[in-house]
Amino acid sequence: MLSIAILAGGLATRMHPATEKIPKSLLLVAGEPFIFHQLKLLKERGISKVVLCVGHLGEMIEAQVGNGSQFGLEISYSFDGTELLGTAGALKKALPLLEETFFVLYGDSYLDCDYEAVYECHKQSKRSALITIYHNKCLYDNSNIIFRDKKIICYDKKHPVPEMQYIDYGLGILQKRLLGNLQSNKFYDLMDTYADLIKKNELASFVAKKRFYEIGSPHGLKQLSKLLQKKALFRRNLLG
Repeated sequence: MLSIAILAGGLATRMHPATEKIPKSLLLVAGEPFIFHQLKLLKERGISKVVLCVGHLGEMIEAQVGNGSQFGLEISYSFDGTELLGTAGALKKALPLLEETFFVLYGDSYLDCDYEAVYECHKQSKRSALITIYHNKCLYDNSNIIFRDKKIICYDKKHPVPEMQYIDYGLGILQKRLLGNLQSNKFYDLMDTYADLIKKNELASFVAKKRFYEIGSPHGLKQLSKLLQKKALFRRNLLG
């Protein structure tokens, strides 16, 4: 299966003051840094190679995660540098470390979905990229996608309208060539890349059935903590 790029370079201002001195990826969730849970889940879902795109306090992430051997993964790092590059800009800088086609995952998302099924959907679509979406109805966050007749009509996080009942789930598949024309060390938002692909009818979609979890807000972190605590309790009971 494909390798995955994790976008973990943001400033996480919504989580201040907790993220003023540590990156969001290292916030404790159910007793462990969030990224530990994220990496363990990816390993369970068949991922073996990870590229961490880091920026704000990224050295702290590297110090905790290392080369990934403790998770059974091969992990490498791409640092934004002195200026944040945005989601697409960070991927542009990481291109030398990425395969021709790769997963991309938001650094604050915990997605218990079928990654193999997402990959198969992308292959069958014969399109340049894929985005996973969820019928959110503004329940867990502000919806940002208009999806009709099995097709994404619009994706816009900045200008929500009532017709937006779906949301970017947090997992996509891209080809390196889609980012090749971006200028190096410039700020670019991945949403703009997706919007351009929608216009060209080159963005496939996969509708996730399970809800997403995230740590981009205090409420989201609390919900994920409850989920992971329940999972840990279930495992303990299962083992007797």
